[in-house]
Amino acid sequence: MIRIASLVKTFVDRSAERVRAVDEVSFTVEEGRFYTLLGPSGCGKTTTLRCIAGLERPDSGEIEVAGSVVYSSGSGVFVPAYRRPIGMVFQSYAIWPHLTVFENVAFPLRVGKQRLSGGEIQKKVSQALELVELQELGTRMATQLSGGQQQRLALARALVREPQVLLLDEPLSNLDAKLRERMRVELRELQRRLRITTLYVTHDQIEALSMSNVIAVMSAGVIVQEGPPREIYMHPRSQFVAQFIGSTNQIEGKLRKLEDGDRGLVDSEVGELACGLTGGLLPGAKVVVVVRPEDVVLHKSRPAHSGNVVEGSMATVMFLGEYLDCTVQLGRVFLRTHQSHGLELRRGDAVWVELPPADCMALPVQEPVIAAANQAVPAEAE
Repeated sequence: MIRIASLVKTFVDRSAERVRAVDEVSFTVEEGRFYTLLGPSGCGKTTTLRCIAGLERPDSGEIEVAGSVVYSSGSGVFVPAYRRPIGMVFQSYAIWPHLTVFENVAFPLRVGKQRLSGGEIQKKVSQALELVELQELGTRMATQLSGGQQQRLALARALVREPQVLLLDEPLSNLDAKLRERMRVELRELQRRLRITTLYVTHDQIEALSMSNVIAVMSAGVIVQEGPPREIYMHPRSQFVAQFIGSTNQIEGKLRKLEDGDRGLVDSEVGELACGLTGGLLPGAKVVVVVRPEDVVLHKSRPAHSGNVVEGSMATVMFLGEYLDCTVQLGRVFLRTHQSHGLELRRGDAVWVELPPADCMALPVQEPVIAAANQAVPAEAE
């Protein structure tokens, strides 16, 4: 288990001002779970991970790993990185190029405080290499491995000490698209098999959605939403999360009235829209109605029902094999949508656009924060 309480870490920026890269962050990773910190560059996710690893010293807060407090500003505890029960995989893999695959994995055992015999090292390294299916490549030099094999080697080295917690910092970012897709599956299956508590850092939404039990979306040093992947994707609580997770259409408007439960009517740029509401919105509030491309439905003739149906025209139609990637013009508003490849549409065709009320969500309008965060936080604070 990992428990973080009120963690703060500041850096000095180029103008000699202190900037909070991590700002009162708190979360818990339950034992055996796969937890992801997701966010853009400069949001504080890597700094949080490095604080947990003992590579950065926080300014305040508390960090508990596997039942032991490894940092506490209140009691003055700071356990050095080599004494924490963790294994870590860096973005660059940090593989020793002059060593063989076997010696790279054996390195943490040889330099550790616990003295092991040659036979014990041989057994542990062999087990770690077998876990990542590199058992046949022990004598090969590390530089002779492919990108995917180097990633597995870095993982084997992190696992050889049998850590209670695994920390991964953008471990797939250096791989090509197809290999990255395969390694997502392999890494997640390995984590499930070992049942090792894992904290994963990435800016890639697909990685986060496909691998995680829980996602924490970070922006400007704080967690703006935490929850299971489906909840994060289907029910974003802010405009930032809706923009950052996947692609989404946004229609500006003003909340006209509240209806039963968490529903309401919005006067928007494309007409009146019935939609869901986030908590706290009141009539008259400026909102943005978000709807995912896959939820937009196109009709060649007006459907029988009249809720959330707007007349428009096809601006672009691209055939991508599995589906049509389309842009529809509704006056000054352009919506992106994915439609069945069997639907015959051409640019300029008149269509009726259905925005199902159950799939529309009104969110409060927010000022953009990504650019400011990237400017304020130095590169090492990402």
